[in-house]
Amino acid sequence: MTEALQPGSTIGILGGGQLGRMLSVAASRLGFKTHIFEPSANPPAGQVADQVTTAGYDDIDALKAFAASVDVITYEFENIPTAALDALEAAKPIRPNREALRVSQDRLVEKAFLRDLGLTTAPFAPVTDAASLEAAIAQVGTPAILKTCRFGYDGKGQARIMEPGDADAAFEAMQGADAVLEGFVTFTHEVSVIAARSVDGQVSCYDPGENVHKDGILDTTTVPARLMPARRMDAVLIAGKILNALDYVGVMGVELFVTPQALVVNEIAPRVHNSGHWTQNGCAVDQFEQHIRAVVGWPLGDGQRHADVVMENLIGADVDRLPELTKEPDCAIHMYGKAEAKPGRKMGHVNRITKAQAAQK
Repeated sequence: MTEALQPGSTIGILGGGQLGRMLSVAASRLGFKTHIFEPSANPPAGQVADQVTTAGYDDIDALKAFAASVDVITYEFENIPTAALDALEAAKPIRPNREALRVSQDRLVEKAFLRDLGLTTAPFAPVTDAASLEAAIAQVGTPAILKTCRFGYDGKGQARIMEPGDADAAFEAMQGADAVLEGFVTFTHEVSVIAARSVDGQVSCYDPGENVHKDGILDTTTVPARLMPARRMDAVLIAGKILNALDYVGVMGVELFVTPQALVVNEIAPRVHNSGHWTQNGCAVDQFEQHIRAVVGWPLGDGQRHADVVMENLIGADVDRLPELTKEPDCAIHMYGKAEAKPGRKMGHVNRITKAQAAQK
């Protein structure tokens, strides 16, 4: 069994955004140091970390020096170049592992992985050129959505195809990138499960949260989600199955569409997740501490929920509401330390807390 790291050890974090920031805060509470590796200058995580390396993911010397200074490596986003991972893994363990990154970095690979596990996904087909898009539409049907296989997030890299005549414009929007065509799923709402797995295979899942998106970006997550008890158990079991199949270590976000027939897996994210921010004020051990516990080899904490929470993202000009938000009772504010508010940029979030209901529907 892997020996657990002790307080005073250093955790390397690839990426310096808000997730890296909140991971650093959680690590500090447990007595660990953090070292951020981030290409951009003055990242939000750098304000609360012990050390920051500002270098590109193609700077192998900087990567090697970073790896030499830490005891374990984790990450806050999944699109890390393979060559960078090769250089890092030669020196220190990376958690979650490379297989989780390989699967999640490519939508087509991810969909096939989930399907082969026996899980329900939207119908899908690969698209590499105009002819394969025509074949994909014949197979999947319309309406559908064309997505780049890699580097898409918050609604980016996507184009809707409501009827076959929309195909040319959608294909042009991909700008030559490999893509996957996904059929529309008729669902009542989306939920996500924040799940964790330890080095020794212990799995712990938080209550599913119900997500609402605006303009392709998560707006709110409400806990508890509207789910019957059997469906709630199904959601947790799906997440656990994915974690075990990947021999995963750390926290993962699993997004699910709720349909009358089944829970449909939309996508997985091999990291702490925006829809898990509610855990900061709804649980004794939040998703960030849970991730740190997992990657350093500690036992997982108790993720039981002690409050009902509505998490709301503060996006762009929402930050102007801060004076009013500070006056709200039972409203916990989490700001990300970003200097400039831009449209679509996540500036922070709030968790509105109420006492957990004794009985859940």
